[in-house]
Amino acid sequence: MNTAADPARFDIVARIAQCVPDLRPAERTVAALILDDLARAARASIGELAQRAGVSVASVTRFAKAVGCHDVRELKLRLAQAAAVGERFLRGGPVPAQGGAAARAAATAPEPLATRVYDEIHAALARNHELLRQAPFAQAAAALGAARMIYVFGMGGGSSALADEMRFRLVRLGRPVASYQDSLLQRMVASTLSPDSVVVALSVTGRVPELLDACRIARDYGAKLVALTAPASPLAALADWLVPIVASETDFIYKPSSSRYAMMMALDVLVTELALAQPDESRELLRRMKHTLDAHRGGGERQPLGD
Repeated sequence: MNTAADPARFDIVARIAQCVPDLRPAERTVAALILDDLARAARASIGELAQRAGVSVASVTRFAKAVGCHDVRELKLRLAQAAAVGERFLRGGPVPAQGGAAARAAATAPEPLATRVYDEIHAALARNHELLRQAPFAQAAAALGAARMIYVFGMGGGSSALADEMRFRLVRLGRPVASYQDSLLQRMVASTLSPDSVVVALSVTGRVPELLDACRIARDYGAKLVALTAPASPLAALADWLVPIVASETDFIYKPSSSRYAMMMALDVLVTELALAQPDESRELLRRMKHTLDAHRGGGERQPLGD
């Protein structure tokens, strides 16, 4: 694999694991040492690596080249980058006890998985609740209410789905809205906008390059930007109105990110603010929708407005 062609995509952890079967015995020892503690290996000198592995300095150099690095210096740089991802993804956190009654009994007071997931969701909501109390929801909702057209941009596993969720919520209130998740379409749409357009950009990190580019293009053509994102992010710096979202992931990596619940809470508050800003219109539109759904599917009065 040519590392020079696209060095940013060179995953040193995966590369070492792939190369192990073809390595010499001394090089395999170096691989085992490095994979056991990436951060420590990144800090060690070539002599320290050789001494701890019980091999020669030349073996460490050969290992670096065998896994696609030009030299040991590049190897250490890539190890440092991999370690920065976080040890929780290299070693994993404790796995909750699963299986039958015997497996659960063998564990020491296992916490029910439902409780653990609930607790993390609750913590994410509580942490973001304080931030959202100070967010400019009224101003952002006023912009959505006055917009000729609203465009919702989101990318990635969480924000892509929530971009559509935002579109569904705004449609119920009679607002003209479209959602886009493809980066090229976002750029194309952004180039057609005008000062009476509003972009709602969703990103937990606020650092997705393609999304940032699309938002900059939209701003260049005069569109206003509502950003639901991290407060100190590049996307936040572009926003006319910032709705802050803070993600703080735990060591339990096996469940989906709780940050999407914080994003959904912010989204719900924003759309509710808009509904309350136009109460008569919102009430009539929601009444029509409920009447249409009940006539179609039947059911009680307290069924959700949707499904």
